[in-house]
Amino acid sequence: MSQSRPEHYAPAAKWLHWIMALCVLAVIPVGIVMHNLKPGPLQNQLYDLHRSTGFLILFLAILRIVVRVQHGAPTPYAGLTRLERIASTAVHHTLYLCLFALPLIGWIMTSAFGARMTFFWLFDMPAITPKNEALFKVFQRLHFFGAIVMTLAIMMHIAGALMHTFVRRDVVLWRMLPRNWS
Repeated sequence: MSQSRPEHYAPAAKWLHWIMALCVLAVIPVGIVMHNLKPGPLQNQLYDLHRSTGFLILFLAILRIVVRVQHGAPTPYAGLTRLERIASTAVHHTLYLCLFALPLIGWIMTSAFGARMTFFWLFDMPAITPKNEALFKVFQRLHFFGAIVMTLAIMMHIAGALMHTFVRRDVVLWRMLPRNWS
């Protein structure tokens, strides 16, 4: 990577952003629904779907870091105030932390519960800890509170994008849209 920063996000970074957004916006309501269903085949399928999507999010997050290291990222939008820059950085760092932590916490939680984990019914994922009810309960709470933090960060992220698009009418959102969308 060169010392200068690129003017635009790499196309791969843009596509990864939107694919991950779809995954995350799907996995949250599936998590809520599956948790509130009575035990049975539908709940089991939703758990499998939720876990599989979590694994996919973790894989895409790793890929996204690789793309960012290889291609860099443009400087923050020049029209941001100091407070907006701090808020934007905090929200983005929180989102990245959640994109890595929540799937890993979920994996540990599921392993400690003793449940079988598949990746979209194609192959089994290995347990990363032995069955342990006390550990399961700790990681279940961590996953729940982490999901709340992520949901709040997503809401702030979307609110910021909407504010820049419809109130300020600047180019912040357009910087992350794939070229043929803008």
